[in-house]
Amino acid sequence: MYTFESRIRYSETDSEGKLTMASLLNYFQDCSTFHSEDVGLGVGYFREVHQVWVLSSWQIVVERYPNLYERVIVGTQPYDMKGFLGYRNFAMMTEDGEYLAKANSIWSLLDLDKGKPVPVSEEMAQKYGIGDKLDMEYAPRKIAVPEGGVSGEAIVVKQHHLDTNHHVNNGQFIDMTMDFLPEDFVIGQLRAEYKKQAFLEDVLLPYVVTGGDRVVVSLTDEKGAPYVVVEMLRKHSPM
Repeated sequence: MYTFESRIRYSETDSEGKLTMASLLNYFQDCSTFHSEDVGLGVGYFREVHQVWVLSSWQIVVERYPNLYERVIVGTQPYDMKGFLGYRNFAMMTEDGEYLAKANSIWSLLDLDKGKPVPVSEEMAQKYGIGDKLDMEYAPRKIAVPEGGVSGEAIVVKQHHLDTNHHVNNGQFIDMTMDFLPEDFVIGQLRAEYKKQAFLEDVLLPYVVTGGDRVVVSLTDEKGAPYVVVEMLRKHSPM
C-alpha cells in the first residue's frame, strides 16, 4: 500500500476538534494523486495522453474521527483493473496501526478527445501496482433515491468548485450535499454515486430525503437527471 504521513491540522477540524468528513475525503484524494505522481502517472502525464480518471463511486466508513494534532498515516492501493475501470482502496490509520477509516472507490478511464471510456493499458496497471483488497464490508455502487424528499435551493457552479479537469471536483459535490444534514448528524458511512460531470455555471438542484439515521441527497440538472447521489448514515458508536 502506498502511504504518506500527516498530522491533523486546525483547518481540517470541526467545532469539536475532530477531523471533518470533507477533510478525510481530501486526504484520500490527495493520497491517490501523490501515488499517481510518484509512479509517473500524474496530472501532467494524463494531459499529454489526453486521458482522465473520472470517479464513479465512493464508499467511506469511519471507525473514529482523529483529533486535532493527531498523527496519521494515509494509504491507498489499487486492487483491480478491468477494462476501463479501476478499483482503489483507501485507509487512514494511527501510527500504531489502528484503522480510523476505510474506503472503496471505483474509477473510469476516459479518452478526452473521443469522450469515451478507454481500456487501462497493461503498462499503466503495472506502474500502479495491484495489491490485496482491503478487508471491509463493501456496499453496492448504486444508490436508490427514496420518494418523499424536499427540494433545496439551487447551487450554481463557480470557479472554486472546479479542479484541474475543469469540472466539479468530487469532494466539492460532497461538500454541497453535507449542507443538508440535520444538526449534530455525525457521518458513519458515506456513499456517493457520480452520474455525470458538472461544469462552470451549471445549475445543480438538490433533492433531499431525510429518514431517521439516513440522509440521501441527489443533485440534479434542470431536467431532473442527477449529477451525483450521496447517501450519509449516522454514526452511533464513539467518535
